[in-house]
Amino acid sequence: MPLTPHKLYTHLLAEFSPQHWWPVDHQYHQQHHSDPRVEIIIGALLTQNTAWTNVEKALDNLKKHHALTINALLNTNETTLKNLIQPSGFFNQKAVRLRALITYLHDHYHDDLTRFFSRDTDTIRHELLSLNGIGPETADSILLYAGDHPVFVVDAYTKRIAKRLPLNTNGTTYEQIQVYFQSHLKKTVPSSDLVAVYKELHALLVVLAKHHCQKKPHCTDCPLTRLCQKLL
Repeated sequence: MPLTPHKLYTHLLAEFSPQHWWPVDHQYHQQHHSDPRVEIIIGALLTQNTAWTNVEKALDNLKKHHALTINALLNTNETTLKNLIQPSGFFNQKAVRLRALITYLHDHYHDDLTRFFSRDTDTIRHELLSLNGIGPETADSILLYAGDHPVFVVDAYTKRIAKRLPLNTNGTTYEQIQVYFQSHLKKTVPSSDLVAVYKELHALLVVLAKHHCQKKPHCTDCPLTRLCQKLL
């Protein structure tokens, strides 16, 4: 039988168990009465072209500086912001992009993320993509993990795995892979569970790629070896 996104999801879930991604320091936000969605938004932007371990260092710096709110970021001067997020790499560029995004949320939504995310998914996505430095992966990460909108995030790991597994994605572009996963999962997963499944599947694919489906794949002990086309 052909491999489907839902079969892939159940297989990986049984192998790796739930990942509970996106990681957020809820204790910090409870103590400081801040919105954890801001941390997710910042992380989604900072993770561009770098490993998550580097993003964690930058987020820790922002926490120590009490700069994990929209208002605090707006009142952090550019030089300080660059120093705080330096571990994430490309910090000059990311500081400009982060400030532009935060300023937009402040000017247009008065820091009210509930208001921002309460609109139609396509409308929000179009808005995010219109901002400097926000591409499809960043926009969809913000929509899914911060806004709980049902959009499947496609990253480099997902593209690599989709190429190697016998999945009929009908193409290799971001949009083609996203449409494939979403269209199939909508047929097999209740609409009330789609957001949770999209989050878990994305995280599970990251785990698979990091441990097994690397650029030079380690197929020997991979849980998907028998399903994989092994396009090395």
